[in-house]
Amino acid sequence: MRCHAAVPADGRHVELADIVRACGESYAKTHRLAHCQRRALAAIERCRTAALGGHRRQCDTCGAIRIVYNSCRNRHCPKCQSLARERWLNARREELLPVPYFHVVFTLPHELNALAQAHPRAVYRLLFRAATETLLGFADRHLGGEPAITAVLHTWSRNLSQHLHLHCLVSGGALDREGHWTPARDRFLFPVRALTKVFRGKFLDGLASLTELRVLPSLRRTLRRRAWVVYCKPPFAGPETVLAYLARYTHRTALSNDRIVGFDGQTVRFRWRDHRDDRVKILALDASEFLRRFLQHVLPHRFVRVRHYGILANRTRRRKLRACRQQLDVPTPPAGPTESTADLVQRLTGQDLDACPTCRVGRLRTVAELPPCLTWQPVPYSDTS
Repeated sequence: MRCHAAVPADGRHVELADIVRACGESYAKTHRLAHCQRRALAAIERCRTAALGGHRRQCDTCGAIRIVYNSCRNRHCPKCQSLARERWLNARREELLPVPYFHVVFTLPHELNALAQAHPRAVYRLLFRAATETLLGFADRHLGGEPAITAVLHTWSRNLSQHLHLHCLVSGGALDREGHWTPARDRFLFPVRALTKVFRGKFLDGLASLTELRVLPSLRRTLRRRAWVVYCKPPFAGPETVLAYLARYTHRTALSNDRIVGFDGQTVRFRWRDHRDDRVKILALDASEFLRRFLQHVLPHRFVRVRHYGILANRTRRRKLRACRQQLDVPTPPAGPTESTADLVQRLTGQDLDACPTCRVGRLRTVAELPPCLTWQPVPYSDTS
């Protein structure tokens, strides 16, 4: 696949957007893409450019002008997830209970990868249903109630290949129908082998009931003989550790910009950690293969990848959390203050968005709004590496 030159002429670090601008158009012409994949490519290419508009800011001391372009806010763009993740975490802080939390991972066999690429919405929805029904069933049987469950869908491995799995954060205890809290045993949630068998059975039964999927009998037989994987990690040390874990999994895209090492117009090189020897390595992929791997992790339009069950189910969350705190004898945490984007960035990075980078004394004020530029074209890049 022939691409435009892709190394930024200003010497800045190569980003995913640079690769999309260089190769996205030619890739889209030679490959069949879903509508959500085309939307993702268009959003990443235009993110923080004149194509999306922005605003002009001027220093009230030295008069320096700075142009700030708008973000695309696409959930697959690596430049648009940090602030969304932090706001999501702030909203989740008041839902944490002072109990141990377990990390349970449900993984689908790779034989289902092709089916998931053809029917992603149906397969992902079935993965959520089979995994959470399994957890809720075991909680009812072993603890006599409902636990708090947060489930996060991931579709990738560290080298961007397809690896369908569901991360579940499960409270070490459950609330029964009479409002009583039953704690789980110390450092033990549920028997993993039994979880695996029930999860496999629920998923395969659900797969057989989906009439829109044409699953060959040979594939069903292979899946029944296959060793499925369910993993349950020991409980986290405390609520702050839980939040640190959530930050790693809830609002991640398949590849962050800081993992990209280089791009010469034909080959993309990025860092990845090989779990077999736990070493960081450099993987070189042809641009076409790189885009194929990235795009297979674009979720269907409006598909929700972070879901809550049990105590945290949307309809009964407040009432059940109030009952849990009464049983655990802990007060309801106060709601955190609403932060502006500038305040949030300064707290996370220490960067003051309103400080003038020229004189370092004045403050930047918005003086004009810039409408989207309909004639915007990607910035030309040099051929040098």
